[in-house]
Amino acid sequence: MTSDFFEKLAHLGRNGESFVTATVVSRRAPVSSHLGDRAIIYADGRVEGFVGGSCSREIVRKQALEVLKLGRPRLVLIRPDASEQTLQHAAQAESVVVPMTCASEGAVDVYLEPHTPARVLLVVGFTPVAQAVARLGTLLEYSVMRVVTAQEQRDLEPVSCVALPDLKSYLETLTGEARSSLAAVVASQGHYDEPALEALLGAEVGAEVGFVALLASRKRAVTVRELLELQGTPLEQVAKIRNPAGLDIGAKTPAEVAVSILAEIIGARAGSNSAPMFTHSSHYDPVQHKAQVLETRADVSSSQTARPGFALSPVDGEEIEISSALHFADFEGQTYYFTCANCKRRFLKDPQKFLEPLEPAGEV
Repeated sequence: MTSDFFEKLAHLGRNGESFVTATVVSRRAPVSSHLGDRAIIYADGRVEGFVGGSCSREIVRKQALEVLKLGRPRLVLIRPDASEQTLQHAAQAESVVVPMTCASEGAVDVYLEPHTPARVLLVVGFTPVAQAVARLGTLLEYSVMRVVTAQEQRDLEPVSCVALPDLKSYLETLTGEARSSLAAVVASQGHYDEPALEALLGAEVGAEVGFVALLASRKRAVTVRELLELQGTPLEQVAKIRNPAGLDIGAKTPAEVAVSILAEIIGARAGSNSAPMFTHSSHYDPVQHKAQVLETRADVSSSQTARPGFALSPVDGEEIEISSALHFADFEGQTYYFTCANCKRRFLKDPQKFLEPLEPAGEV
């Protein structure tokens, strides 16, 4: 029986499920439980095992669900002479005395211990800040997952890692509970922030992702949000982006920025009132954006052609290797490739502006 119990615990842990173990640590007859009796209480309230009769069982079920919510263990002392007032005063204590509602004159003490999977900390980018966030997250016992390009994987120290194109598939493998508690820090600093955010905020999984922060300036965050919206990301999902990432503690170095970011994640999970660096906007202001970002038309010769396996950006005429391209978009059945996310954003705002033949040089 003991081996089956621990095998079940191991199985639940591997599956990333939350549950509470209940163990009888003391008893006074007459009660039906025995010293060492155990049970597992699942997040949905289901009880598997035995720690007492119907009265004790319901008390343990109720207390276990509260323990799971608080994330702290508790010793439950079930007594025939306890009062409801005693229970109310001890609701937040490490031990509580609960009145026995049945006719039994016995007493039983049950130790409840919550088990929750390590929270996933997803760190996007191959930058000093991303590295510092990942290392600090490991010290804080998060399950850290790095997200980089396939080329960057070769230079990444041995850690759990997923390639950027596989991010969406990885998110879909997580249980709903793991996704809702996931914290993501997007810190590629302009290299591939947008593709990562698109995967994180997609309608299929984004509605359940708990925390998404973007390491970027206010100005660039505006353009990032705009591109996501142009690509069809729902506004309510775009509004979830926290920017800049981290609490305002005057951080300067990558390690200090990482501390500020992890502090915000901890505060968000605990329901802290700590304020981020500034309140993130739920929607960009188009007028302000036009004043911030200067739109210029690329001087691209219409006679340019790309080598096999490459494509020319319609925005700036740069040659891009198709197999490793990070920024691309479909328009009227044609796929176009871009050197950066901002070029893609400019194209999607007005595709015809970049697809119309340019006037020959010298014409007016």
